[in-house]
Amino acid sequence: MSFLEPAPLLGGAPYTVPQEPREAWLALAAGIDPEVAQYFLVSARCGCFMQAARSLNIKATLLRKQLALLEEHLRRSLFCYQGNALSLSREGLQLQAQLIALAHQRRLPVVEQPLIRLAVAETILHDILGRDLIALLRRNASARLEIISIDSDLSLRALSADLVLWLAAEDSPLPGPSFAIREPQPLARIGYLPHIAKRYSRVAARPDSLDDLTDYMLVQWQHDRQIEPFRPWNSLVEQRLAGVVHVHSYELMLEMIRCSACIGLLPQYISRFDRGLTALPGLFNEHMQRRAWLAVNAEVEHEEQVQQLVDLILHTFTERQEWFV
Repeated sequence: MSFLEPAPLLGGAPYTVPQEPREAWLALAAGIDPEVAQYFLVSARCGCFMQAARSLNIKATLLRKQLALLEEHLRRSLFCYQGNALSLSREGLQLQAQLIALAHQRRLPVVEQPLIRLAVAETILHDILGRDLIALLRRNASARLEIISIDSDLSLRALSADLVLWLAAEDSPLPGPSFAIREPQPLARIGYLPHIAKRYSRVAARPDSLDDLTDYMLVQWQHDRQIEPFRPWNSLVEQRLAGVVHVHSYELMLEMIRCSACIGLLPQYISRFDRGLTALPGLFNEHMQRRAWLAVNAEVEHEEQVQQLVDLILHTFTERQEWFV
């Protein structure tokens, strides 16, 4: 064998030390920083560094770095992979047992997260903000967030929240929340048009006048009945003696348009969210528009956490600015 060839590694763990008595492990465990000990215990419990990082609300790279430093300090490998599953090595199991034994003495802290209440108009929550909120929670499994869906002006007036995102007139945030809020911030202006599923209407045969709607069923979300900018559409629905269905669920209205050849009033951006839907412009002379408004509770307690949500919402609307009027 050439002396320039590296000898192959035999065995698994890079650190091999003889079995040590319990007292030695107890001393090692007692000298570990409580925060690092928590990192190790959560990782051991989750069996996944990514999930452990989410639970601890830190970056996975930081978690891996701290655990690598811990292994370097102890001169022992604490984790190993069995197939694709992360598990503890023999030394890791010994350390885990001693840290659990010390837990009652140390009282390893569980940091209580503040409860943040976010109220969002149902259409915005479903179409625009939902995916980004899910991504936020995917990154931070320790967050405490209450998400309140606003499906009517009455529910908007009745709720209490730290942050509220609602729909109102273009030039005024009224009607708005009943609790005291800071200066409302105008966001996107949203236009509305009747929509139909592409699968049920060929381009050449799509209705382009109100008379052409006679042979189509209309679907009306009940929340929209009292909204003044939607008066042209609401008047059309009210005149119908047949071929109309009223629903109390926004998602059900979407499904009826997608799957039942119905025509319903939807935000103009909806075709970007669902490419199976297409708008029917030119049916009404009047523009039907509303504006999204954002406001923070005047007596909010957790400024930092609420501001993170504000930044998330502003970023989401900026990214989707082409969706709006």
